[in-house]
Amino acid sequence: MFSTKSGKRGFSALILLLIVVCLLGGCMNRETKLKATSVDRPFLSILAPLHFPQPPSKEIVAEIEEKTEVRLDLRWVPEGVYTDKMMTGLTTNSLAKVSFVKFSDYHLVKNAIRSDVFWEIGPYLAEFPNLSKLDPEILDQAAVDGKIYGLYTERPSSRQGLILRKDWLDRLGLEEPQTLEELYEVLRQFTYGDPDGNGKQDTLGIVDRNDLVYGIFKTLSSYFGTPNNWKVEDGRVIPEFMTDEYMDTMNYVKKLYDEKLINLDFPLTSKEVQRDRFIRGEAGVLIGSMTDVQRLSIEARAMNPNADFTLVNRINGPYGYKVWSIPNFNGLYLFSKKMIPTEQDLKVALGFFDRTMDKDVANLMMYGLEGRHYKIENGKVILPEETSQLRVNEVNPLYSLMIADIGNPNLMDVAQKEHLTQIAEQLSKDNEAFLVDDPTVRLSSPTYDEKSAELSTIISDATYHYILGRIDAEGFRQEIVRWKQSGGQAVIREFEDALSHP
Repeated sequence: MFSTKSGKRGFSALILLLIVVCLLGGCMNRETKLKATSVDRPFLSILAPLHFPQPPSKEIVAEIEEKTEVRLDLRWVPEGVYTDKMMTGLTTNSLAKVSFVKFSDYHLVKNAIRSDVFWEIGPYLAEFPNLSKLDPEILDQAAVDGKIYGLYTERPSSRQGLILRKDWLDRLGLEEPQTLEELYEVLRQFTYGDPDGNGKQDTLGIVDRNDLVYGIFKTLSSYFGTPNNWKVEDGRVIPEFMTDEYMDTMNYVKKLYDEKLINLDFPLTSKEVQRDRFIRGEAGVLIGSMTDVQRLSIEARAMNPNADFTLVNRINGPYGYKVWSIPNFNGLYLFSKKMIPTEQDLKVALGFFDRTMDKDVANLMMYGLEGRHYKIENGKVILPEETSQLRVNEVNPLYSLMIADIGNPNLMDVAQKEHLTQIAEQLSKDNEAFLVDDPTVRLSSPTYDEKSAELSTIISDATYHYILGRIDAEGFRQEIVRWKQSGGQAVIREFEDALSHP
C-alpha cells in the first residue's frame, strides 16, 4: 500500500501533469488556430520597387498582415533593375496579382492595358471608404482613354536638386552654387582642388549613372530651359531633343566629361554604384532626389564622421529658375486579370489597399512601431535622429507600397524630423514655384505607346555618343532623322491631332 504522504505526492504530480498537458494542448490549439486563420486569409502577391538596401522588417510586415487580414507575398525588386523585371513579367504574362508601374514606364504598358491585361478598377472605387476619396484630378492624370486602371502613389511634383559635400565647400572656401557657371566651378574645384585634404588627386566633382532621366542629365537640362519631354508652340509639338537647350545641356555634360569632372564610366554605372561612390567620398555632388540626403548622410558619416552635406534646389539658368516635374503620381499599382480572375478577388485586393489607408496601418507603414522607430508628443510624431538608420533599414522601404499618402488625412502630423529631411522637404515645396510640366501628359499617341522603347533608345544612345565624342552635332541630327523615320514623326502628328481635337 502507498502511504498517505506518498499518495498525496502522486496525486499532486498527476494534477500537475494534467495541467501541463492542458496548457500545452491549449497552446497547440491556439497555434493551430492562428495557423488556420493565417491560411484562411486571402493571398496577395505584389511586385514593388525596393529603393533601399534591404526589404522592410518582417515584424512590421507581419503586423500589416495581421491588421489587413491578408497573407502577403511582397516581391521586392531593386529600383535599378525594376523596369526590366516588370517588363519581363508583362511580356511572359507572369506578373504578380498587383504590380507597380513607374510613371516613366507607364507608356510601355498602355497597349497591354488596352488589350485587357489589367482590370479597370474605376467602377469599384466607390465601394471602399478610402479609395472612394482618392483625388479625381490625379486619377484623371493617370487614366487611359478616360478609364481608371491603377491606384496611384503620390509624390511631390519635383524633389530634384543638388546634394553637395558642405565640408568640401568649406575647406575650399566656396559658396553654394547659384548658377550653372558657379556649379561648373564647384565641380572643377572638387576634382582638382584636393577637397578632402589628403594631398592626392583622387576626387571627382560629380558622379552620375546610366539614366538620362533620374541621373544628372534631365535636371541639368531643365536648368538650361529644356522642355520637359515635349514643347508645345503655336500648335506644334516639338520633342525636347530638337531644342537648342537640349544641345546646350549635352555640351555642358560633354565639357564635364572631357575635363574629367565626372566619372568617365557613367553610361555604364548603376544607381547602387553611383550612391556608393558618393557615400565613400569619391565625388562631391550628386544630382537627384533631395529626399535621399538623410540616408546618404548616415551612410557617409559611418565611414567618415566629418562628412557634412548641404542641399541646393535653385540654379539660375538662361531663363531663370526651372525644374522638371512629374504629375502628382509617380507610379501606379495595376491589377492583373490573369492572376486575379474574379470580381470578388479584385475586391479583396482593392480592400487591402483601402485598409492600408486607415489610421493604424498607414501610420505603421509610414513611421514604424511607436517606441522603437518614433515617439508621440502632444499628438504628433517625433522622428529622432538616433532612430533614423533603424527606420531606413526596417520601415522606409514600405513607402513604395503606400498609395495617396500625401492626401491621406489618417496620417499623423510630424512635429519633428531629421534636420536634413526637413530641409529637403522644404526645398521640394519651393520647387513648386518654377515647375516645368510635360504638356503631353493627357495627350494620346498610339504610336508612342507602341514604339516608345525603340524611339527612346535611339535618342538616349545618340545623347551618350555625343557626350562621349563619338558623334558630332551633325551626327546627332542624323539620329533625329532616324528617330522620325522610325515612328517619331507619326508620334508628333498624333500628339498634334490630339492637341487640336481634345
